[in-house]
Amino acid sequence: MSFTFVMLPPQTDVTRDWAHKLSREMPEMTVIVAEDEATASTAIVDADGAFGSLHPQLLARAGKLRWLQSPQIAPPAGYYYPELVVHPLQVTNMREIFNDRIGAHIMAFVLAFARGLHYYIPQQLRGEWQPRPDNTGVVHLPESTMLIVGVGGIGAEAARLAASFGMTVIGTDARRETRPEGLAELHKPEALDTLLPRADFVVLTVPHTPTTEGFMNRSRFQRMKTSAFFINIGRGRTTRLDDLVAALEAGEIAGAGLDVFEQEPLPPGHRLWAMPDVLMTPHTAGYGPHLDDRRFEIVRDNCRAMLRGRPLRNVVDKTTWF
Repeated sequence: MSFTFVMLPPQTDVTRDWAHKLSREMPEMTVIVAEDEATASTAIVDADGAFGSLHPQLLARAGKLRWLQSPQIAPPAGYYYPELVVHPLQVTNMREIFNDRIGAHIMAFVLAFARGLHYYIPQQLRGEWQPRPDNTGVVHLPESTMLIVGVGGIGAEAARLAASFGMTVIGTDARRETRPEGLAELHKPEALDTLLPRADFVVLTVPHTPTTEGFMNRSRFQRMKTSAFFINIGRGRTTRLDDLVAALEAGEIAGAGLDVFEQEPLPPGHRLWAMPDVLMTPHTAGYGPHLDDRRFEIVRDNCRAMLRGRPLRNVVDKTTWF
């Protein structure tokens, strides 16, 4: 079996290199590197598979397309539109490539808050030596609970790491049926409101979908302990930033660790920049070496699956965008 695979624009040196490797490793496959929209519009007519962003005009010209590989785990809003959702083609994504990096980033936030670094780092920059009284500003992790909202690959890795520090880890997930290592309890998403009051750390790893957009709002922050910390490394649009700021200012939660934001970049002058109980990183939780190798492995595996008529890796439920 053979098929035609189109790399949709824009191209980079990385995607061009991928195309060369795919052609070398699977000579029975025709790989077309579309450098511009005109080439893409012509190539998509007879393509069986494609990599990149497929806008409605290209989809309308696709007569044979059975598979679309997303370049990301959770692509930007607009990637999934009604025509693509109802089309019979399968979409696959890049999930699982960030599990170890983002799991470690979550724990970096947890450990920083547990040891009061959000207090001592600004103090260091001011040149102040002001230790807090013993047994204040510290979270004893073996007596604490982490709630992971979205126990996919990243959430499962965070659960394993948190449990190794003695934490009790509970979680919610719409798809997972069995508890991964380190997770003491697994619940459906509908249980979130009843679980929030139990947690000392609430960690969001969920993607941005129609059902998760803005679901962390003021009423949910008010369900958390006033001593609890909120961590979001999933997608920024799952959390209403104005509600988070209001909850922090009102003392309804103890602090927040944020890698993603409802608006990115976070605007200069935003109140979060100056809040003493907030730690922020600029959407870098997934950073680390070998990511392009991991991405290519997924693309290569799915190309082989197409050639051999086997199931694809990381198939997306297009109705939920994930």
